[in-house]
Amino acid sequence: MKEEKDIYVEDGIMKFSWKPLLAWGLRLLPLLLFLISFATYYYSYVILQSSGGTGKALNISKSLCGGLLTQKNWERLNLNITRHTQLFLKMEDFFWKETQSKLPLPYGIKGSELMLLKVLAATNYQMPTNIENLECRTCVVIGNGYVVKNSSLGSLINKYDVVIRLNDAPVRGYEDDVGNKTTMRFFYPESAYSNPILQNDPDTLMVMVPFKMQDLRWLKEILYNEKRVRKGFWKPPPLIWLGDPSKTRVLDPHIFQQAADNFLKISNKKGKNPVHPTTGMLAVVAALNYCDVVHIAGFGYPSLKKPLHPIHYYGRANMKSMMNSYHDINNEAKALRRLEESGAILYLHPHL
Repeated sequence: MKEEKDIYVEDGIMKFSWKPLLAWGLRLLPLLLFLISFATYYYSYVILQSSGGTGKALNISKSLCGGLLTQKNWERLNLNITRHTQLFLKMEDFFWKETQSKLPLPYGIKGSELMLLKVLAATNYQMPTNIENLECRTCVVIGNGYVVKNSSLGSLINKYDVVIRLNDAPVRGYEDDVGNKTTMRFFYPESAYSNPILQNDPDTLMVMVPFKMQDLRWLKEILYNEKRVRKGFWKPPPLIWLGDPSKTRVLDPHIFQQAADNFLKISNKKGKNPVHPTTGMLAVVAALNYCDVVHIAGFGYPSLKKPLHPIHYYGRANMKSMMNSYHDINNEAKALRRLEESGAILYLHPHL
């Protein structure tokens, strides 16, 4: 049997074997990907820091919108779908129209029309004027992941026009890592604080993400001070919620449908447990629809091989709690990677 060498002579000609080079290339690939991610993060960080203090939002918008970081994000996605800048439901979207929704929550409103009518009558759908009038909107979506712990990104996060937070992730006590500005908070009943002002700004928009009919029913009962029905929740929601109705919004199911169909390619077949986008993925899709620059931080889960590893920058929840989840976190990680590779989003920290 002929022994294969890295360098050998055949017919008087010195030749090289490519197999060792290929093996080394595969070994170095993870390091190369990490270096690319870090270089992208560092470039973004330098641009943002060059904008000065937290009170110079206009300069930051100019730095990001006028630089290499934004080139029509929506067009880059090549999804062949219309950008949906109206993120929140309003009555005229579904009522007094001949074409009614054919899908139930979370992808439509079929079966929830009357309940939704009462909710929308007591809430609002508009975005703050100062944000709506911006020529270029810089947005950051802050995930709840452990990866943002000890990141010292707080002052950077506060510089964006729009800061979107998720569920019950705390701000107080974690300002150095996640900042303290909150433009919108996406939540559902099980993740609601009884008093939202404790972890949000007075003008924060509280965006209800209705995964099921019970979510709308809970909000209706709160808004009209009706008897609370606590059945149908995987975790008891608060009986008292002190959110301001004028600052309360309901996320349009169109965002759910975009996330599931176009970004995650979810196919929920009858007879199987449903899989839905996470609140974080929905927030990213909403930001891509509404914003001109979309950055993210705090996204990503530890390996399932590490069941005791913390998953949040706060609390004690670990990967065990994700075992029976209705979310496909691996699929979402791949979707975020595709968005990053297309240039549609940018991470504020190195990641694998």
